[in-house]
Amino acid sequence: MQGQDGGSPTLEQVAALAGVSRATVSRVVNGSPKVLPDTVAAVERAIGELGYVPNRAARALVTRRTDSVALVVPEPDSRVFSDPFFAGILRGVSMTLAPTSSQLVLLIEPAEGDDQRLLRYLRGGHVDGAIIVSHHGRDNVLQELAHLPLPIVFSARPLGVEVPVASVDVDNVAGARTAVEYLLSKGRRRIGTIAGPLDMTAGLDRLTGYQEVAAEAGMAEAVAYGDFTADGGEQAAVKLFAEYPDLDGLFVASDLMATAALRVLSELGRRVPEDVSVVGFDDSVMATTTTPKLTTVRQPIETLGARLAEIILAKIGGADLTSPEIFSTELIIRGSA
Repeated sequence: MQGQDGGSPTLEQVAALAGVSRATVSRVVNGSPKVLPDTVAAVERAIGELGYVPNRAARALVTRRTDSVALVVPEPDSRVFSDPFFAGILRGVSMTLAPTSSQLVLLIEPAEGDDQRLLRYLRGGHVDGAIIVSHHGRDNVLQELAHLPLPIVFSARPLGVEVPVASVDVDNVAGARTAVEYLLSKGRRRIGTIAGPLDMTAGLDRLTGYQEVAAEAGMAEAVAYGDFTADGGEQAAVKLFAEYPDLDGLFVASDLMATAALRVLSELGRRVPEDVSVVGFDDSVMATTTTPKLTTVRQPIETLGARLAEIILAKIGGADLTSPEIFSTELIIRGSA
């Protein structure tokens, strides 16, 4: 419906149709809790009937809100769009934001990118809050992010940050321990690992879990390092089995790297699980596409994304949340071990 002058419906027309003041309509549009439910319903009916669309720029001046949340991923776009982990996080965040007025802004900032450009954007009032995913403990950027005058939540504890911050993660140490203990229970006695990058919490903690069990079992460590990509996993697997050809068990810190390791083992003529049992980490969609299907440690990726979104919305609303939240993992047994 058009306004009286043939233009878009106005705030005044909504007020007249709803039988309330212009100020009351403004309060409803801006989400004020100081309006009676019946009045809110009347205003919303009038908005729907007239097809009124609030002026977001004007509303932002009043509320100092942009109705935008940034999802910051400090990784190359090639990894963001190929790794199922990010798709799961994105689904969880999107589903949680969908019923709200907040829009998602995806910021991909590779490790060699311009950190100051990212910080300038986040300081510039373009978003109401930011979710930081897959961060690396490089330079001082995490410290600067943690000190921004902006609601922030991290997808894992940020390395080197000394102030309390909100974060969401799984118990990576316990998940890795479960994987290695399972391999031992299957009779494997020479177990190696392909670890993730040590400037990431997941890389450090999953390696720690492996090392703890290896020490408890009196087993010498056999470690190669990847970067949570298929290429990195392939290179690490080639190096690991060249250096330790007697391995009969392998814990890989991500499913993406584990799928590459399975290909390397096939090329080496090593049967899985007969010669080498393999356990991954994530339980991503690719875990059921390998031959054999991948035994892996499941982390509830979409649930993590949803919780990150819930926390950032709460912090935007004024909640003082500065504690880590840790979810449990689960071993999913398939054909590779």
